[in-house]
Amino acid sequence: MTTFVFAPAPTPAVPVVGRNEQFAVHRIYCVGRNYEDHAKEMGHTGREAPFFFMKPADAVLNCPADTTARLPYPTLTANLHHEIELVVAIGVGGSNIAAADAHRHIFGYAVGLDMTRRDLQNDMKKQGRPWCIGKGFDHSAPIGAITPAAHVPDVAQADIALTVNGQDRQRSNVAKLIWNIAETIEQLSAAWTLQPGDLVFTGTPEGVGAVMRGDLLVGSVSGLQSISVRVE
Repeated sequence: MTTFVFAPAPTPAVPVVGRNEQFAVHRIYCVGRNYEDHAKEMGHTGREAPFFFMKPADAVLNCPADTTARLPYPTLTANLHHEIELVVAIGVGGSNIAAADAHRHIFGYAVGLDMTRRDLQNDMKKQGRPWCIGKGFDHSAPIGAITPAAHVPDVAQADIALTVNGQDRQRSNVAKLIWNIAETIEQLSAAWTLQPGDLVFTGTPEGVGAVMRGDLLVGSVSGLQSISVRVE
């Protein structure tokens, strides 16, 4: 029998629409600059090779339906940014997955936010250092319940949007991804062996910007449970 120095932390998990089971989170992968207009607003252009960064699994902040989740304003930053994203939940693991087979590995989809300490991220970029402090902090991955893939057959054409205090900030369509869902899984699985429980934040469209304490963020992707988050 294995014993531990201290009790292991609870497994991070996300609710599943229409089920009593929870989706246990293994890893959180994020795709950088995967919408052209967002790449341009960040000072880049073109269809560059996809690149990835990660957040810890316990960065998940669950956003239950019909409630407003509370997001503590993180420490060390004066420039907290929102990035609305379609999240892909992996149900079947594998490595070197061909794009044509990617759909067989997808459990479902959810709405997520890649919250970013932009000032810290920019400082790390200037110094040529990793972005972890800008991307991987506590509560940096708000997410709604996961909808099984069979219930969202048109997710590749879904509208994606975020409002802040009722005003549009980000509005686009998943069809505008530079690297689509299948291509992203192909590239990601060449670098890591994907596991059941992995979450893939697929990238954010243009319109990212700062939020303040008291702001209400509402994110949506057509066909999925929307999320509501209050910055505190």
